[in-house]
Amino acid sequence: MDNRILALIAAFGATTIYGMNHTIAKVVMPHYIGPFGFIMLRVVGACILFWLVSFFIPKETIEKKDFFKIAITAFFGMCINMLMFFKGLQLSTPINSGVIVTLTPIIILVLSAIFLKERLNLLKVLGIILGFIGAILLIIYGNTIKAINAPNVSLGNIMLLINAISFGTYLVMVKSLTKKYSTVTLMKWMFLLGVFYTFPFTINEFMEVSWNSLPFEAIWRMSFVVLGTTFLTYMLNVYALKTLSATTIGAFTYLQPIITIVYAVITGNDILDSVKILACGLVFLGVYLVSKKRVNSYKSKST
Repeated sequence: MDNRILALIAAFGATTIYGMNHTIAKVVMPHYIGPFGFIMLRVVGACILFWLVSFFIPKETIEKKDFFKIAITAFFGMCINMLMFFKGLQLSTPINSGVIVTLTPIIILVLSAIFLKERLNLLKVLGIILGFIGAILLIIYGNTIKAINAPNVSLGNIMLLINAISFGTYLVMVKSLTKKYSTVTLMKWMFLLGVFYTFPFTINEFMEVSWNSLPFEAIWRMSFVVLGTTFLTYMLNVYALKTLSATTIGAFTYLQPIITIVYAVITGNDILDSVKILACGLVFLGVYLVSKKRVNSYKSKST
C-alpha cells in the first residue's frame, strides 16, 4: 500500500482514539484517579512500552546535537501538553475539550509564521481571529448552562487552550526529528524525559489511587488511555509525520469535535448547547479559511 495512504490511515486512527478519549478519560477523574496521577500512569506506561518495543528493532544512536531539541520537544509534547489536557478535561467538559483542540491547525500556522516565516494573508488572519473567538466564547460563556461533572469550566478551557498551543508546538518541532530517527527511538527517549518532567507534579495523586479496589470500569478506561491514547496515538502520529506535514496532521483534529460530540452525547457524559454550537461553528469556519487558502496557494504553485 502507498506510504501516503498508510500515513493518512495512521493519522485518522490517532484522531479517532483522541476523539473518544475526551469522554473515556473524563469519566474516571477525579473519583478513581486525579488528572495528574493519570498523567504519571500514562507517561510511565508509555515509556515502558516504547522501551520494550525498542529491544526488538535495530538500535539507533541519537546525535549529541539533537538531544537538546528532543528535550525541548518532549517538554511540550509529554509534559505541558498532557498536564494541561487532563487537568483541563477534569475541570471542563468533553465537548469543550473537543472543540478547543480543533485550534491546533491554526496554532501550527501561527507558529510557522513566527519561526518558519510563512506569510499570513488576510484570509488566514481572519481565520485565526474567528477560531480564537470561538475558543474565547467557550472560556467565558461555556459554563452558563449547568455542565455534567465540570467543576470549573472557564479555568478548564484555558488549560485546554494551553494544551492545544503546546501540542501544536510539539508537532512543529518533532517533524524534523522524524526524518532522522525511527518512531520508537524518538518516543522511548521523549517519554523517558516526560517521566522526569512530570514526576514532581504527578507523584502525589498517583500514590493516592486505591489500586487494589479499582472496578473494571476504571481499569479498562485507564488501560485505553495508556495503550490507546498514549502509546498507539503517539506512535501513529510520528509514523504519519514521516510522510505528511505537521499542518496535515493538525488538520485531522477537525474530526475530533464530531467524534467527541457524538460519543459524549450518546453516552450521556455531556450536553450540546447553543454556546457550544456557536463556538464550534466559529472554530470550524476559522480553520476552514486558514486551510482553504493554503490549499489554493499550493495549487497555484504547482501549475
